[in-house]
Amino acid sequence: MQEERLGCAGILLAAVGAVAAVLAWAPRARVSVHGGFEGMHRDLSVLYVDLPLIAAGGALVPLTAWLLVLRTSRRPWLAAAIAVGALTLGVWGLLSWWTPYEPPEFMG
Repeated sequence: MQEERLGCAGILLAAVGAVAAVLAWAPRARVSVHGGFEGMHRDLSVLYVDLPLIAAGGALVPLTAWLLVLRTSRRPWLAAAIAVGALTLGVWGLLSWWTPYEPPEFMG
């Protein structure tokens, strides 16, 4: 029964990580989807390339940290704390590194 709870907690952690990463990514991607001034710079590749990668990374980073700590220490509270820390560092890294391409507004 304990192993089933730990498995469900890991899946829940992965789902929360994916949602948190996508919600942190969405405001920056809005420029590419909306298109900026008069929709001139629309780039929908952020939806079919970046969105799945961000969601997968948001799910896999905390889940991997959860599983590694759980296998080595067998303490679920420590695994959860380290997984949340890994998710926080992952989202921080995403926001500091990923910026969508924004060409200049006036190219004349």
